[in-house]
Amino acid sequence: MELTDILPLEQWKTLEKEINEKSGLDVNVFNPSGYRITDFKNWANQLCPAIKDTSKGQSFICAVAHMNISTMAKQSGKPVIEECDAGLMKLVVPIFVKEEFIGAIGACGHVLDDGEADEFLINKITDIPEETVASLGKTIPRIPMEKAEALVEYIKTKLEEILSRV
Repeated sequence: MELTDILPLEQWKTLEKEINEKSGLDVNVFNPSGYRITDFKNWANQLCPAIKDTSKGQSFICAVAHMNISTMAKQSGKPVIEECDAGLMKLVVPIFVKEEFIGAIGACGHVLDDGEADEFLINKITDIPEETVASLGKTIPRIPMEKAEALVEYIKTKLEEILSRV
């Protein structure tokens, strides 16, 4: 079964927009291979698009974080809230139909209240000048863990509503 067997792409995109509007996070629905299924993009800050605009940033920060956290969520069958190597919060809610993993909803782009962006690592991986990383880093909102956990519950509820029709 595929995500589009449950909802058309436009409805998955609508869900991404709803979660983005509620949280301010960059939200995407991913297939089991870790690829976004829609073209929706609404950045949570100004640093993330700069990171993703570099091949090393996309490959060694963003993609690695999604695959690692998504794998944790898939294996546990439960949502996971972690930090990517750049120090930003990423959450992944796995999507299962019966026992089959068919994808995930991921959201990222804020810093947990007790965290901070790792400007040194971002500079070393992406070659974005340290001053630019520091400046763009000031645009990253903070999110309390409680708010991230509440967002996970919201996403789980939305998925339960969707999957109850399958």
